[in-house]
Amino acid sequence: MNRIAGRAAITVLLTLLLIAGFSFFVAEYVTKANDWVLFTGSPHIYNGTNIGTGTVIDREGVMLLDMEGERTYGESAAVRKSTLHWLGDRYGYISAPALSHYSAQLAGYDIVNGVYSYGQNTGVAKLSISAQVQTTALEALDGRKGTVAVYNYETGEILCAVTSPTYDPDNVPDIENDQSGAYDGVYVNRFTQSVFIPGSIFKIVTLAAALETVDDIQQQSFYCDGVYTIGADKITCEAAHGNQDLQQAFRNSCNTAFAQVALQVGAEKMEKYVEQFGVTKSVSFDGITTAEGNYEAVDAADANIAWSGIGQYNDQINPCAFLTFLGAIAKEGKGVEPHIVSQIFVGLSETYEADTVSGKRIMSAATAETVAEFMRSNVEYKYGDDNFPGLTVCAKTGTGEVGGDNKPNAMLAGFVTDPEYPLAFVVFVENGGYGASVCLPIASRVLEACKNVI
Repeated sequence: MNRIAGRAAITVLLTLLLIAGFSFFVAEYVTKANDWVLFTGSPHIYNGTNIGTGTVIDREGVMLLDMEGERTYGESAAVRKSTLHWLGDRYGYISAPALSHYSAQLAGYDIVNGVYSYGQNTGVAKLSISAQVQTTALEALDGRKGTVAVYNYETGEILCAVTSPTYDPDNVPDIENDQSGAYDGVYVNRFTQSVFIPGSIFKIVTLAAALETVDDIQQQSFYCDGVYTIGADKITCEAAHGNQDLQQAFRNSCNTAFAQVALQVGAEKMEKYVEQFGVTKSVSFDGITTAEGNYEAVDAADANIAWSGIGQYNDQINPCAFLTFLGAIAKEGKGVEPHIVSQIFVGLSETYEADTVSGKRIMSAATAETVAEFMRSNVEYKYGDDNFPGLTVCAKTGTGEVGGDNKPNAMLAGFVTDPEYPLAFVVFVENGGYGASVCLPIASRVLEACKNVI
């Protein structure tokens, strides 16, 4: 009897150990299977440091990249150059985080079936960008460093986000030994990874903050004789604008007026609203986290607070963050998150589809409407509607002084209010000069191209 009882106890113990071991294995599999299969360098998913499975197409079905084997890019050199910072190069100098982020969906992987497409169908990732618009934007930049971006503020689709300088991954230049400076910063995606001194496009932020906090700001008059003195410091303006109301001061991009506006809002509230508007926050989408901007006013001297409201002092903004800020203004104070990967298919199965994700409200609908009216006035009465035929555009130019002997950054930020073309856009040209003369022609060409693909 004792012998039978002992054997039974051993059997029960072995059974418990088996169950425990099996449970441990299942737990490990459930929690770590993704890591086992999808780690960088996995032979199922990666080819060296690059994702090595699937095909990438643009919003119209144009083949951009076959990631199998040695990588095959599209036929057009212009398209290859204009999409490089989203697709990556062969050597991993330029990464493609959005594609890596969806490696499981591209491989057709799930926790039950594993990589069920491996050796059969490979995934097709459809991006929201248009090869046609990307090429148009790169051509419009005409060799200048910077970025041009457009997104649909109703759906979040990025139609265009081009970075210059760039190069053809099928004809790589000798960047290491280049002495011309033409390829400085070539490995950086300026739309997501860079920050810029914004100059006068930041007056959009200051205007919105003032509308939210200073009750009589639209009833005030601002006098400009070209200089506004604050103690021993001076805020200078490019012209003497005389007496102006707030809308006229915004249209004139008057530094002396917006110095006064920023001081009325005050350092603490300026910081509060910059934070609330998300202008300096990083933006996350499709596995990408953008660079953070910077704004400082609290504890600064009054002159520096004034300059900060004009887009100078220590102001820095990321183009993607500012683009989504513009989208929120266009959408009555509550925008949508951007995305660049629209759909992924493996064979006949859709393994991913982007959602339209609304962000939180950043300003009142009334404030957004007034800001839009002011920006619309700029185009109607200063820049000219003839720059944007067939479109109702609201915009603000900017000239960001960067110091030294460098030309200022040329900037343009805006959006289209026509329901059939819900587009927000930014143009940043490094050391480009004046925003109006440099950026308006670029935006005109790019928005015209967008009309054909949206």
